[in-house]
Amino acid sequence: MSKGYWVVRVSVKNAENYPAYLAAARQAFEKYDARFLVRGGQYRDPEGKSRDRNVVVEFKDFQTALACYDSPEYRAAREIRMANAEADFLIIEGT
Repeated sequence: MSKGYWVVRVSVKNAENYPAYLAAARQAFEKYDARFLVRGGQYRDPEGKSRDRNVVVEFKDFQTALACYDSPEYRAAREIRMANAEADFLIIEGT
């Protein structure tokens, strides 16, 4: 079975309030067994535009990745993120 992934690139606009998003999202991540493969760290951007933070989250399958994003728990957290950061967000099926 193929896994599901979130690939997210984030530019935080309000660093003081951004931790509220992380705290709010934790409930969704735990509920859907999210596994962080990449969370920040050193990067190089040889092509295209980059953002400050890069995140890759793994889920057991694509449907679970979609369900987490659409869950009431993550919707509440997403509102906080959107008020404090700009993001490029992909949900991808892969191996």
